[in-house]
Amino acid sequence: MTAAVEVEAPKVIDGLSAEAYHADRTSISSSGLRALLAPGCPAQFKYDRDNPTPPKREFDLGNALHAAVLGEGHDVVEITGFSDYKKADARVLRDAAYAAGKVPLLPKEKKQVDEMVAAIRRHKDAGPLFAPGMGVAERSIYWPDPATGVRCRVRPDWLIIRPEITVIVDLKSTTDASPDACSKAIESYSYHQQGALYIDGVQAAGLAPEGARFFFVFQSKKAPYLVTVRELGDQDQDIGRARNDRALRIYAECERTGDWPDWTGPTDTIPQIGMPTWATIRQAEEYLG
Repeated sequence: MTAAVEVEAPKVIDGLSAEAYHADRTSISSSGLRALLAPGCPAQFKYDRDNPTPPKREFDLGNALHAAVLGEGHDVVEITGFSDYKKADARVLRDAAYAAGKVPLLPKEKKQVDEMVAAIRRHKDAGPLFAPGMGVAERSIYWPDPATGVRCRVRPDWLIIRPEITVIVDLKSTTDASPDACSKAIESYSYHQQGALYIDGVQAAGLAPEGARFFFVFQSKKAPYLVTVRELGDQDQDIGRARNDRALRIYAECERTGDWPDWTGPTDTIPQIGMPTWATIRQAEEYLG
């Protein structure tokens, strides 16, 4: 398979298109590493990588927000004259935008994105972080994992480099931006793996001589579009790095052998299954005494 770009590790590439970045099959990204571990598995990862899905409408708002805040990303096309996609003419315009690699937005969605951007700009923490000229958007970074030799890649949303500090800022739109919900999202989607890999990549590329820090900017998609800015905790960063290490070993072995197992893997017996551990303990206490 051919890489999207020829790289020598480590390497920083400005201006690489998102399509070329995501099409690279000779390196692995954070989303790939997360997909290799439970509840995912290597077999599902490989199928999804080899059979990319068409654009999902649920990502349109987030993609448009990224482009507006970062000044980099997908072009946005407003589908004027329609309030939904029930009419065939609206669907034709929407599908044409997708085919051109653009993000279609209905007028009400465009208004929502504009209001979300305004909320970020006036936020006491997010506003200064995303100030124009403060950072660089969508730099592609490639480097080899020292332990496995696997080529890794990251593409930080926003990278702020100063003599005294390097900050990676990741923007996420969500249905609930409360701190508790953000914590649950980090666990559910393994965002701590993402944070650890981005830090490692930025440091491997020599962009953080004093070390890098990773900030989340979570924004609610519900008015008034509240924003929560948090730095990834040290212990969670260590756990994320350990998860990445395991996923890299799995990936390296699968590439070496050509075997991409499902959740069970090689076994001579049929494994047992039961309830989640917490439920087993609770019901054992209640019913088994």
